[in-house]
Amino acid sequence: MAITDWPKDERPREKLLQRGASALADAELLAIFLRTGVTGKSAVDLARELLQEHGGLSGLIAASRTQFCASHGLGDAKFVQLQAVVEMSRRYLAEELQQRPVFSSAAATRQFLAAQLRHEVREVFAVMYLDNQHQLLCYEPLFYGTIDGAAVYPREIARRALELHAAALIVAHNHPSGVAEPSDADIRITRRIREALGLLDMRLLDHCVVAGPEVISLAERGLL
Repeated sequence: MAITDWPKDERPREKLLQRGASALADAELLAIFLRTGVTGKSAVDLARELLQEHGGLSGLIAASRTQFCASHGLGDAKFVQLQAVVEMSRRYLAEELQQRPVFSSAAATRQFLAAQLRHEVREVFAVMYLDNQHQLLCYEPLFYGTIDGAAVYPREIARRALELHAAALIVAHNHPSGVAEPSDADIRITRRIREALGLLDMRLLDHCVVAGPEVISLAERGLL
């Protein structure tokens, strides 16, 4: 049955307008993005099939261009659209952090870091440089590694902080293994970075570890 034949209050677009986007299931949201189905399948049917094939929204978003376009009903145009949507959400979160102190919106900070790092297949070590009001000056990935780790150099972090006139920093990295628990190496590099910044009268506010949607704060764990 075509979506246009559904009761009006069950159609994804009308449902969103009446009840808000949060009321929609993943397949309904994806159906709105897809706009149309394929022969014999409505957009919602196709969306359900794609979510099952890719293991959910996260898997679909993380899919490479080749993987994405190999799915029935998808192609380069949809891949480009989806990547644009994801990037807009990242930039929206960055703007939120540039307008107010990061610790006045801890949830936005976590969402921002998860959006930036959760889909990386190799380890990425990134830095949030903050001004003296703890508002975001710049977010930069600095070091890249394999799935096992990344070489991190505190002097490079400090050098860039001086260039940006940063007063405080939050560092973050992902665990491609999917386990967010900080390792002993994570704790050691955190203390090295804190000591290097301390010599320059800069503060390390936190080190966050991202694994999928989970974000663990070393500061909250008392490990700074």
